[in-house]
Amino acid sequence: MKRFRVIVFAAVLVVLAASIAISGHEKEAQGKDKAKVSKSDLYTQLELFADAISLVRANYVDEVDPKKIIYGAMRGMLASLDDYSQFMDPEEYEEIRTETKGEFGGIGTEISIRDGILTIITPIAGTPAEEAGIKPGDKVVKINGKITKNITLSDAAKQMRGKPGSMVTLTIWREKDQKIMNVPIKRAVIKIRSVKRAELVDGKTGYIRLVEFQDTTKRELEEALKKLESQGMDALILDLRYNPGGVLEAAIDVAEKFLPKDKVIVSIKAREPEQNAVFKSSGRYTHPDHPLIILVNEGSASAAEIVAGATQDNKRGIVLGAKTYGKASVQTVVPLRDGSAVRLTTAAYLTPSGKLIKDSGILPDVAVELKETAGDMAGSPEEVFEKVAEGKSGKKDAPGKDKLEMDNQLEAAVNLMKAIKVYSKEKV
Repeated sequence: MKRFRVIVFAAVLVVLAASIAISGHEKEAQGKDKAKVSKSDLYTQLELFADAISLVRANYVDEVDPKKIIYGAMRGMLASLDDYSQFMDPEEYEEIRTETKGEFGGIGTEISIRDGILTIITPIAGTPAEEAGIKPGDKVVKINGKITKNITLSDAAKQMRGKPGSMVTLTIWREKDQKIMNVPIKRAVIKIRSVKRAELVDGKTGYIRLVEFQDTTKRELEEALKKLESQGMDALILDLRYNPGGVLEAAIDVAEKFLPKDKVIVSIKAREPEQNAVFKSSGRYTHPDHPLIILVNEGSASAAEIVAGATQDNKRGIVLGAKTYGKASVQTVVPLRDGSAVRLTTAAYLTPSGKLIKDSGILPDVAVELKETAGDMAGSPEEVFEKVAEGKSGKKDAPGKDKLEMDNQLEAAVNLMKAIKVYSKEKV
């Protein structure tokens, strides 16, 4: 047993050394580890880990695959750090890579673990989850009847994904309504375009709904802006509600389209000072200085919060709606040698004025809470089930609708823009 423990301990050291080497190769800018825990303390803890593996290998009722043990340990290690760090096996890592390209299979939700509970950050616009009435902040207590207590993000994503056309039922706890409801959702191939809508409203006020920050966002938004400007747009409402975020570079690209040169968009605060970074606008993509309103709500997260914060702190426009989600931290994905990967929180986002977005979110300049309509999902679980089964949903902007339907937040933005235009003309 002792000899085996020594072998396992040595193997663990090799794995750790390999992981550190790969991480260093992926991020050469990272400095030396300055953790307070001494090497001797680390080795002591590794010996405990090796002891536990030895006991499992020698005494567990069934023979256990070594990879299963190590993968399980790594999942637990990453999950213990925060809500967003995670270990991904090769299959999960490949799915994540596919997702960032804008097309994947599933129901279309951005999820997180909050206070130990699987939580919807936001349903992605135009997806089955949105059409079924899933809302930001919904707690997923069951997936297909299986309780989600202690579930990992990876396992939750696996259970929600599936063959297009198949059904998955989420049991939701909606705290605001104090209701538990079963919501059946038909899976589909999720194809995401960053720009959901681009049109003129109320004369020459442009309206663009941006639902995701991905590799194509910069191009799509530029096309939408040029299209509206060719139609005489003289003001813009940029709708970032229910936008879960995405790629940092895309957020920077979006923000600098509206900012003059050398304005701070976002800064990154890491563990080591030399890893801190400040991102400023280049001035190359600035559009005319039209009045700008950014619409946000509790489903606006991460990259969406970066754009809202940059707009607000640089006094480039007005942020209107409800407080954002408060998910603004940097996750670095580091591939490992067997095709698996580690997603690790390595830094936090700060707005240009130095405000930490994480947990606190962005407070709008003009607070307008969304008013529920008669069509919204409400009532007993049985009533909700019937509405979903009949295809009814209170969500706006469903696929196939050509006319933009105004909710009270969008109406408030349009009315505020009217006032801004009147004031601007009188000022001149």
